[in-house]
Amino acid sequence: MLVKEIMSTNIASLKSDDTIEKAAMLMKQYDVGSSPVCNQNNIVGIVTDRDITLRCVAVGQDTKHQRVCDIMTENPVVGSPDMNVSDAVRIMSDKQIRRLPIVDNNSLVGIVALGDISLEPTQQDNAETALKNISMPD
Repeated sequence: MLVKEIMSTNIASLKSDDTIEKAAMLMKQYDVGSSPVCNQNNIVGIVTDRDITLRCVAVGQDTKHQRVCDIMTENPVVGSPDMNVSDAVRIMSDKQIRRLPIVDNNSLVGIVALGDISLEPTQQDNAETALKNISMPD
């Protein structure tokens, strides 16, 4: 099975100069825990709800003024729509990430999440293995 068969393609992204408040509002609106950060359609980073909590709120930063670029993970690991799901799972396990941005011709085209993989009956073992590896302490 290929990643493009299960990835989400309706992706709400942020710009690096957006505020943390905007990022949190976008995540709430779309009920997601992370958002890719793009310069036009090229992914330059990813920001998670955990980044907002630990890198902004917990250190007393102002969410109305601090920018996404200050807390995002730059140059995130990405996959391709034509890669096999088991290869995506391997990357997610190795990098201990729950979501993998999918890029085609340097443009963001989707995201595959551990949840997407777990919903596929033929991929549930892969999802279980990935979750175990992602959850292991460094």
